[in-house]
Amino acid sequence: MAGQQFQYDDSGNTFFYFLTSFVGLIVIPATYYLWPRDQNAEQIRLKNIRKVYGRCMWYRLRLLKPQPNIIPTVKKIVLLAGWALFLFLVYKVSKTDREYQEYNPYEVLNLDPGATVAEIKKQYRLLSLKYHPDKGGDEVMFMRIAKAYAALTDEESRKNWEEFGNPDGPQATSFGIALPAWIVDQKNSILVLLVYGLAFMVILPVVVGSWWYRSIRYSGDQILIRTTQIYTYFVYKTRNMDMKRLIMVLAGASEFDPQYNKDATSRPTDNILIPQLIREIGSINLKKNEPPLTCPYSLKARVLLLSHLARMKIPETLEEDQQFMLKKCPALLQEMVNVICQLIIMARSREEREFRAPTLASLENCMKLSQMAVQGLQQFKSPLLQLPHIEEDNLRRVSNHKKYKIKTIQDLVSLKESDRHNLLHFLEDEKYEEVMAVLGSFPYVTMDIKSQVLDDEDSNNITVGSLVTVLVKLTRQTMAEVFEKEQSICAAEEQPAEDGQGDTNKNRTKGGWQQKSKGPKKAAKSKKKKPLKKKPTPVPLPQSKQQKQKQANGVVGSEAAVKEDEEEVSDKGSDSEEEETNRESQSEKDDGSDRDSDREQDEKQNKDDEAEWQELQQSIQRKERALLETKSKITHPVYSLYFPEEKQEWWWLYIADRKEQTLISMPYHVCTLKDTEEVSVQQHYFSFYKCKASHLMLPHKIFFRFQFIIFGLLYCIC
Repeated sequence: MAGQQFQYDDSGNTFFYFLTSFVGLIVIPATYYLWPRDQNAEQIRLKNIRKVYGRCMWYRLRLLKPQPNIIPTVKKIVLLAGWALFLFLVYKVSKTDREYQEYNPYEVLNLDPGATVAEIKKQYRLLSLKYHPDKGGDEVMFMRIAKAYAALTDEESRKNWEEFGNPDGPQATSFGIALPAWIVDQKNSILVLLVYGLAFMVILPVVVGSWWYRSIRYSGDQILIRTTQIYTYFVYKTRNMDMKRLIMVLAGASEFDPQYNKDATSRPTDNILIPQLIREIGSINLKKNEPPLTCPYSLKARVLLLSHLARMKIPETLEEDQQFMLKKCPALLQEMVNVICQLIIMARSREEREFRAPTLASLENCMKLSQMAVQGLQQFKSPLLQLPHIEEDNLRRVSNHKKYKIKTIQDLVSLKESDRHNLLHFLEDEKYEEVMAVLGSFPYVTMDIKSQVLDDEDSNNITVGSLVTVLVKLTRQTMAEVFEKEQSICAAEEQPAEDGQGDTNKNRTKGGWQQKSKGPKKAAKSKKKKPLKKKPTPVPLPQSKQQKQKQANGVVGSEAAVKEDEEEVSDKGSDSEEEETNRESQSEKDDGSDRDSDREQDEKQNKDDEAEWQELQQSIQRKERALLETKSKITHPVYSLYFPEEKQEWWWLYIADRKEQTLISMPYHVCTLKDTEEVSVQQHYFSFYKCKASHLMLPHKIFFRFQFIIFGLLYCIC
């Protein structure tokens, strides 16, 4: 009976197959994901945006002082070494002889299939004389020849070969283990055990443990858990945080503490330089003892942030620390936004009055501070200071102009070219062109909002307690594109308005009510019935005269009388028929109009149902695509003069009630808005309003806030 046989790879050929597959599965994906990108492409991109972003700090740090980085070189060396090993293994496998081949006795005897018995015997004799051991031949080869001869001449052997592929009958199934035999050799057992013990009992636990204890300190957004706990405590403690308190809490993050973050540094010179900056700023309270907000590292981070917002010049030894602190601020403020939202959800879920949720002002101050940190501006400074070549000295010439009231960047962009050039006359032509290029690159975002209740018969009917889905379509354009279109439209409308001014003046002389009264009067006249003409009764004559007249007239008179009577009767009959036909036509018209209106309503209802069904299917498809596809968070670079890192345009989208100062839906962080983006926001509708969504007049507003100051205001749509 056939059995099973397990054997190690003595020759090492099978091990090469295994090793080649293993190395290929590692090298090919690693090359795709880890091969360094072309540095020339980055240099070309920076060169193309130099006109707009050339004065930004992050641009100058990246272009003018590129830091030498050996990581791409190390990656290339490791990947090339992996490919060299993979190609070597492929070469070894290609040169390996096949050990397991199908047994064919004709090939052993060097005969063609279908040879006769005489040819087989003749070939066997020749090969026996050549490979017989007694005559100095190969014994193994002779045994194969004898076995092949028996398989072709002996009936039983031939039957076994035809059925089982071997003249000896069914053989044991052989399983090869792709490991060399020396691994299980008794001589090498101690060495193998030492290697296994070192790999699986020392190295693996140390690597996994170090990774675990290092990763457990961070959240999913790579923020220290200790920082999240600090923010949660102080946000809960201070329900309504103003900007000064918010900066103090932000600086208490453990990311700035050298004890928890090795990248944070503490120098002996900080004890001299930080007090000097505190005296220059002059608005820092040092008397209040509130750890960790009053620890040295927190005080240093707060001073560096305040000096950045005031655009103060600091010593060179502190510039590197300030850049490190500023790079951490956007992620830390996003974590603070998440903490505030979690506390608001907890306050709504609990019925205890002692647990008070943070205010909407605290949430919006976090977003404002993110804008301020990126742009290097204080809270109530003019947004025009974002522009190049506009400083505090010449800001008054722009904002306090007698003719133009310029408070925001949008006001400046909306001016005509000549007016804008006159307003910025203190700038040279080159500087003016740079300001215009920066203005044209600023974003202009519009929103299309649609609210509906999914999985409902009437998706536009919003009732108490229903789950409302607000679909927001965001469209991003640049300031240059928007105002070029507006100016072209205005110029096109001015000419027809001048041409039609005379016609409009003529039309104004006639009152609208006069024109409207003509139609009803005419209709009333047409509806009046024509009165029947009464024929004058003839004066009665004396009887003698009547008889003479009858005789004189004879038959003609009688015929005329009959005709007159018939005409009177026909006139009366025609009037009655006209009235009946008018009534019938009116009733038919009413019936036809009712049927047409019913038919139109049915068609409209069917179209509405089809449109709702298509919208539902499209929403489901959008959700499926959103789950499958991953969008890049690289959108558009932010123009920031004093931020040390390239910042992308990210947005917050949320629904709030301004009157009640409450948050309706949690902020949605839009990080993938390049041209257009669709966002769905869900909210439970708890108010007492019951009306159609198309006529929804609610205090709820959708606020769309930029993560850095652009216009100095909130985008809002009712």
